[in-house]
Amino acid sequence: HDAPGLRRSGRGGRHVVSWRPGRAPTSSGLVAAGRMLPIGWLGRARMGGWLRRAPGSLRGLRHLALGSPAPIGRGYRPPHTDLTVTAEEHVDEERYYQLYPGHIPTSPLQKALLSAGAAFMALYNPYRHDMVAVLGETTGTSALQSLRDKMRHDPEGYQILQERPRIRLSTLDVTGLRGLPDGTFGREYVRFLDSNRVSPDTRMPVKFVDDEELAYVIQRYREVHDLMHTLLGMPTNMLGEIVVKWFEAVQTGLPMCILGAVFGPVRLNARKLQILTTELIPWAVRSGLNASCVLNFYYENRWEQTVESLREEIGILHPPTI
Repeated sequence: HDAPGLRRSGRGGRHVVSWRPGRAPTSSGLVAAGRMLPIGWLGRARMGGWLRRAPGSLRGLRHLALGSPAPIGRGYRPPHTDLTVTAEEHVDEERYYQLYPGHIPTSPLQKALLSAGAAFMALYNPYRHDMVAVLGETTGTSALQSLRDKMRHDPEGYQILQERPRIRLSTLDVTGLRGLPDGTFGREYVRFLDSNRVSPDTRMPVKFVDDEELAYVIQRYREVHDLMHTLLGMPTNMLGEIVVKWFEAVQTGLPMCILGAVFGPVRLNARKLQILTTELIPWAVRSGLNASCVLNFYYENRWEQTVESLREEIGILHPPTI
């Protein structure tokens, strides 16, 4: 039994609600900046959020949206409350919906707590790649926006954003890459994977970035990380990872990279620390400053190019021997 002024109707297989207190409904949707919102929109996980914080009259819609009878008796008169949802409220709520597969919407407070916990665990155990990934996602919004803008303004980077290539075993012709001549980028990349017993499939999927395009940018950054090891000539031991982090910190500005670059050396012995500070860090910083944005290169089209020519094209200086 619907109350006066409250009506449910079908639209495209979904129920929508229209409410105009004190008058008969004139449309079959809840108006938000000229948009009609489906009743299912009201009844999802965030129902307990903004409806519980909304005025009492709006909270009454919760029962209807969740499919339970509304506590409305005979002769009920709707309160004189304006239930029009503003555009700002609608945009705010959209932040809490899944934007891509695996996305976990989080509030600023939740991101802050995740960042603190992930930073502590990453410093305690630098090989906790899951914590490093969470730290990158929860602290890197500004840096990711800057990287995205660089990609948008570069022809090859823009193509990557449009086509969204992925570097995974399912997309790589590993056998074909192994058959390339020594010194080619593809052959040396597979050699790096074999020598260090790593796989591109071990990269964590993005979860906490609240923008679908930025989520792809950080996913792309993760998937080209091993390519950077190949181009920089750095192994996957602690010393090599720190050098790569210094290069990436200069290149990307991601707080996660900066944190790893600054605090990573505390685990090195005196001899390695001296080599790092006198030779490797200065070289990594110079290379990072000299190189073009490393996300603007469609590496999947460059497997047959030699490592040396690709380094020269990007602007990476010849690596020192470690």
